[in-house]
Amino acid sequence: MLPTLRQLQYLKLLAEHGSFGRAADAAHVTQPTLSAGIQELERTLGAAVVDRARSGVILTAVGEEALRRATVILNEAEELVEAAANAGKPLAGRFRLGVIPTIAPFLLPIALPLLRQQFPKLRLFLREDLTQRLIAALKAGQLDAALIALPYDMTGLNWAHVSNDELMAAMPANHRLASQRSATPEDMEREGLILLEDGHCLREHALAACGLKPPKASDEETFAATSLPTLVQMVGSGLGVTFLPAMAVQAGLAEAAPIAIRPIDAKDPSREIVVAWRAGSNRSAEGKLLAEVLRQAQPGK
Repeated sequence: MLPTLRQLQYLKLLAEHGSFGRAADAAHVTQPTLSAGIQELERTLGAAVVDRARSGVILTAVGEEALRRATVILNEAEELVEAAANAGKPLAGRFRLGVIPTIAPFLLPIALPLLRQQFPKLRLFLREDLTQRLIAALKAGQLDAALIALPYDMTGLNWAHVSNDELMAAMPANHRLASQRSATPEDMEREGLILLEDGHCLREHALAACGLKPPKASDEETFAATSLPTLVQMVGSGLGVTFLPAMAVQAGLAEAAPIAIRPIDAKDPSREIVVAWRAGSNRSAEGKLLAEVLRQAQPGK
């Protein structure tokens, strides 16, 4: 005997809400009905999935593993229903798209109107997060596709090219490098290089593209920013120099502070923007179609 989707849904809601009463409300069933479903799931698995305490519900080790697998199964079931309902209708219905923070504010304002125009039945759910968390969500079936930047470890994923995004040198408007036509990576490193904090893939992309080593651990807190707008303000205040993606510059980010932008004198200082999806996913055709639309939506076009 196998667990039912209903039982797995009850377990997921119980984990989310922390009590049988609230989980039952969310499932639109009575508390005894939900409790009976959990008990039947426990009999099927041959082990308890929850510890019932006065303070609330705590998942057991078996419950945690069951929840992890249930999340994947429920997502796949929802995807099946969506695929059947929208058979032959690309980019119609729900589509869950993840986007990294160094792309979202610069590409989406142009891309979203195009998507609404070309695919009026598309219901797009957006999630902005760091690359590693988006990829984990992709592999867990919590996202249909993700708009990210390469190079990155893409094991278990397929992807479609959107664009190559040049990396640019940014310095205070009155900085000595602003008088040059371009800046070398060595120039930038000597002038107090500020980067995004660890976890942002743009940090690794910029360092790798320019052949530079990460700052010493003792310097991390001093020379790290949480976002590109913060980075621009730090440079504009004379705290150092940095690298910015061309799409951000073309979208007007550099106009928010007194900074100058120059090309980087290095071999192909760029990152590749792609739409990625799980290998074997039935949303692969839609991922490729989404990439085609995004190619039309580049800032500066």
